[in-house]
Amino acid sequence: MTLTRLRVGVVGCGLVAQVMHLHYLRELEDRFEVAAVCDLSAAARGQASRAFPAAAAVGEWEALLAEPLDAVMILTAGSHAPIAVAAAEAGLHVFVEKPMCLSAEEGAEMIAATDRAGVRLMVGYMKRYDPAYERLAEEVAGWDDVRLVRVTTLESPLEPYVAHYPLVRAPDVDPGRLAALAEDDERRVSAAIGTDDPELRRAYRSVLLDSMVHELNAVRRLLGEPSELRFADVWGDAGGVTAAFSFGGTECVFLWADLPGIARYEQEIGLYAADRRASLVFPSPFLRSVPTRLVLEGGEAGTASSWETVHTASYDEGFRRELVEFHASIVEGREPRTPGRDGLRDVALCQAIVRSVLAGRPVPEPAQVEA
Repeated sequence: MTLTRLRVGVVGCGLVAQVMHLHYLRELEDRFEVAAVCDLSAAARGQASRAFPAAAAVGEWEALLAEPLDAVMILTAGSHAPIAVAAAEAGLHVFVEKPMCLSAEEGAEMIAATDRAGVRLMVGYMKRYDPAYERLAEEVAGWDDVRLVRVTTLESPLEPYVAHYPLVRAPDVDPGRLAALAEDDERRVSAAIGTDDPELRRAYRSVLLDSMVHELNAVRRLLGEPSELRFADVWGDAGGVTAAFSFGGTECVFLWADLPGIARYEQEIGLYAADRRASLVFPSPFLRSVPTRLVLEGGEAGTASSWETVHTASYDEGFRRELVEFHASIVEGREPRTPGRDGLRDVALCQAIVRSVLAGRPVPEPAQVEA
């Protein structure tokens, strides 16, 4: 079968692009033609050009959108909203790395633009495409008695996980331009959470949006929308976040902690019913094709008999599988499995966590947002 090949432009050729996306776009050359690459850094776009020598290489995203493209991948560090809206208005399908934006208002603007244009908007939640996560979702789909969900993330230094990749990180961007981008980021964070508290601002931007948004999305896929954010706290100079949600009759606790002294990232999502348990143990997201472990437990009530099995679902990579889904959603004319409306609710949850900390009280229906 001959696949429809899409012309894609890549905006942002930094760490995640070099380690993951460009690598898998090259593997998926039957589905994607990388027709243009863009980065403010000449060194970074030069690295991308070596991988895709036929692609146009530009320094500004406006120039990339002028190229003949079918879709754009937005992998930049700041807000994705301005580029996504402009891409949609140019008639291009849009893939954005998480977080999709820095506020629910920005997300609603992105969704409105893609709806008007009739193009797809997909958010890059690679853990949703992890084969072990998909197996877990199938396993617990019939459970009607999940009492507790516990999500624990132990963050660790990034560098040891990426030092073996041939990365280009040259400081060749104009300092004035970088300062303007940082100022824009700060302005958008202020609009999102309305506080000058430096600890909360760091937690919102660097923990909630950059990390915990993955876990929030993964749990929502399994349990639906939370009925209440019961408690939230930011502690340790934004080195830790605790959040407790109710999903109907299921309690869910998120624990995130930065542990910089040991290069050993660990994340576990555990679901606990009265007579069975299931958990996922994720490796560092920057290691290619290292399988996530799925652990299933059960036993016989009233006896000492219990069992545990550990499954390796596949060595396929979630970053690769999400690109396959992006392509399929476009050529099949359907919503992707992680659409913009899904990502918007995760950003709304991040904002709700900050609101709960500031007010010191629960937030009902924290994922509800107009879009």
